[in-house]
Amino acid sequence: MMDGFQAVESPVLAQMVGRSVSAAQFLALFGVRVRNHDNVARINAILADVGVATIPSFSTCPTGSELHIIKAKSFPAAVEPDEDDLSSSAMPHRALQVGDLPSARNGLDSVSPGTDLAAATMLMRVKNYSQLPVIDGTSDLRGVLTWSSVALNLETGKRPTLARAMTTDSIPVAEVHQQLLAHLPAITKQGYLLVRANNGTFCGIITSADVSGRFETMARPFFLVGDIEARLRKCLAVLNEDAIAAVQRRKSGKITDLTFGEYKNLIDNDANWKLIGWPGVPRDQFIHRLDKVRIIRNEIAHFRPEPLAATSLAALEEFAGLLRQYVP
Repeated sequence: MMDGFQAVESPVLAQMVGRSVSAAQFLALFGVRVRNHDNVARINAILADVGVATIPSFSTCPTGSELHIIKAKSFPAAVEPDEDDLSSSAMPHRALQVGDLPSARNGLDSVSPGTDLAAATMLMRVKNYSQLPVIDGTSDLRGVLTWSSVALNLETGKRPTLARAMTTDSIPVAEVHQQLLAHLPAITKQGYLLVRANNGTFCGIITSADVSGRFETMARPFFLVGDIEARLRKCLAVLNEDAIAAVQRRKSGKITDLTFGEYKNLIDNDANWKLIGWPGVPRDQFIHRLDKVRIIRNEIAHFRPEPLAATSLAALEEFAGLLRQYVP
């Protein structure tokens, strides 16, 4: 039994660089057996002072993991380009991370290993859960209860208990800072992904529905801008190459080479506007809305992980709806 947290002398940790130990052995150095918010924070502070780290992170790795002790400076610093260095069509600005999905940080319900199986399944029925983590404390994952694992336990004919009914194999776990794309196969296969915060505690769960919903939210603005641009090009097809080249920096005279700013300049011309033939549409209002679309388009072209603001999405929807009335 551990007596409680104890600091490890700097020379001891420094001498361990290059060695590998189990997660349990590493925690035992500090006199603890179970990771919790307090222990993880104190260990991280000591490691930072010594300039030592572990691969994988001791705070988020599975309990049976082997840890490699390294110098902290061995981690290459992630360098992201400044926004000014990106073109208006550059993407992605940053890869979508696990923690970018709200459900990854919204907390999750769990039960302790000593919970009665009937109480656990009742919670799943009430909350309409397909899976329920079994966690000792805040970070020691013991297993996951699923309806499939419950059914398999019943088939054995043994007395149903939480320990027998939960699954302990191939439980998908990720850290908030990891890239979501790498974990999509696990979510597809298992239907869920448990998420750990940087302090080692479980902070959320991502399901297949969360992923599909998020990608739909992120993709919709791109499809709307594409629809808007296709209809703009169709209505501008009545203009000749000289008129198009007059507003272009590249002077190609091709509609497909126009930018949204050039669409605006092309329409903001009396002769061009008359040829387009929309006498019932106030040109100044049309150009004002088109300029809003241009700004939004440049924003989403950087493929930021945050969903587009509702007001911006509404502006795209409205302008696309307007164009559909005039351009079939």
